[in-house]
Amino acid sequence: MLEFRNISKRFPGAVAAALDDVSFSVGKGRICGLLGHNGAGKSTSLGILLGMIHPDRGEAFIGGASVQRNRETAISRVGAIFEAPAFYEYLSGWRNLKVLTAYSGGVSDVTIRETVAWVGLEKRIHDRVSAYSHGMRQRLALAQALLPQPGLLLLDEPTDGLDPEGIVEFRRQILDLRDRLGLTVLLSSHLLGEVEQVCDEVVILQGGKKVYEGRVNGFGDGRVFYRVAAENGDFTRQLCRDLGGEIFGEKVAFAADQEAADLLSALVAGGARLTCFAPESGSLETLYLEISRVARARESGKGVEP
Repeated sequence: MLEFRNISKRFPGAVAAALDDVSFSVGKGRICGLLGHNGAGKSTSLGILLGMIHPDRGEAFIGGASVQRNRETAISRVGAIFEAPAFYEYLSGWRNLKVLTAYSGGVSDVTIRETVAWVGLEKRIHDRVSAYSHGMRQRLALAQALLPQPGLLLLDEPTDGLDPEGIVEFRRQILDLRDRLGLTVLLSSHLLGEVEQVCDEVVILQGGKKVYEGRVNGFGDGRVFYRVAAENGDFTRQLCRDLGGEIFGEKVAFAADQEAADLLSALVAGGARLTCFAPESGSLETLYLEISRVARARESGKGVEP
């Protein structure tokens, strides 16, 4: 459904590239989290997908159409909440939706009413937006994004400023969109716990580079982290790989069905001079922090050994 292909972007006067040869893809009906610290390249990536930012190199595709060469076709079925949603403060929520959808040909009143009810804004839709709370504005923005009946939804920090109840409701809505309509979603967020609960997969950016792409639950459900340290680090690292492990700095991820005692025995029998071998709980937060640490160490030229 969505493909980012070898994209690089450096803004004029910037010391470093906002994106440096980044590639990833999201399949139809999947929910993908785009993660990274402030300045990692998340908003730049969404801007490129919307055709608002032109890359220096590379190309983005939506539904097989190039955003750079055929923008109208590529984004014709894309809904988005990008940066701070902007509305006409002196108009009602209903009038805002009518005006904003008119730019793309208009939407029937029936469709607007159904969408407004689905996002839970029907009781206040005829009030002026100037009287809306932040959460109500987010609901209105979601309604606006859904009205074109998109196949792809791009969300930039969609739960920013929402209270806990609003976050839970938003999570329910996104999962319902995927399950009921087969919608593909790419969302940028800094709330790792929420991403872990709603996303199928994640892409992690660090300093404009992609440092991880994979399943969000691969470490919580399918693998277990072990903290591994050894006197013969390089040898032990390779031995862990031979046993099916994936290296993340000081940690190694093994399949959950591999018993800790069997792994320990195999490492010792294979010649690893271990000083530490301890299982740790696998979570998206653990994965994110460990990958970020390894990426920073590589950028600074420091090695990372098990």
